[in-house]
Amino acid sequence: MFKIGIIGIGNMGEAILKGILQKTQIKPDEIIVSDINNERVSQIVNKYGVAGTEDNRRLVKLSEYIFLVVKPKDLAKTVEPLTDYFNKDKVLISVLAGVKIDKIKNLLVGSVPVARIMPNTPVLVGEGAIGVSFDDQISDYKKSYILNLLNALGETIVIPENLMDAVTGLSGSGPAYVFNFIDSLAQGGVKQGLSYDDALKLATQTVLGAAKMLKETGEHPSVLRDKVTSPAGTTIYGLHALEKGGLKNTVMKAVEEATKRSKELS
Repeated sequence: MFKIGIIGIGNMGEAILKGILQKTQIKPDEIIVSDINNERVSQIVNKYGVAGTEDNRRLVKLSEYIFLVVKPKDLAKTVEPLTDYFNKDKVLISVLAGVKIDKIKNLLVGSVPVARIMPNTPVLVGEGAIGVSFDDQISDYKKSYILNLLNALGETIVIPENLMDAVTGLSGSGPAYVFNFIDSLAQGGVKQGLSYDDALKLATQTVLGAAKMLKETGEHPSVLRDKVTSPAGTTIYGLHALEKGGLKNTVMKAVEEATKRSKELS
């Protein structure tokens, strides 16, 4: 028997595997993976020392916690052949964007516990932001176990499923907003005479350092902002320019629009 099974071992599937192996007590011989690309399975098996299979039915039969990391359009054709192999003692952890728990459960026979997660792309470097919703059938013990797995990938929050679209709009799409902001900071530096490479290094480290400072101090963003802002100094002039440009309103609107689109897609 395997503790963990991962169906779909692309970039996100590999990120989940890598985080679990690096930051939990689970060993490679407790994990089995599968994918429609057999060559990819072989690569992952050779790289991480986990078990691999071409047969999803075997993976489900032998695993306790099964991550489903396929494209939403492939849900039915992936899950329907597996219904006889799921049972109440297993947990299906869906990584399918926009696919509700009830839709997955309707494809399964019997009472199969399902968890739904929304990770973002920084899980690829172990710094993801992950929203998770649990089916009522999942025991507290199994919830804790799943959270331990997910915390190996970054920061995890438990939310009602009806807020999953908001998580998608904020942290799911959020890395793109941050990348755009970093590029804008760097371009501002270029305008003032810095090379783009130097400006990008400064901008990237500034955002990284500010985020780490916020997380580690636990202080409110406005408190840390005020500590940087001297009367009549450079920062207040820069903040005034951001305020005139409507940065806060624009970012809030971006989250709103992305959330709205997530609801439409689901």
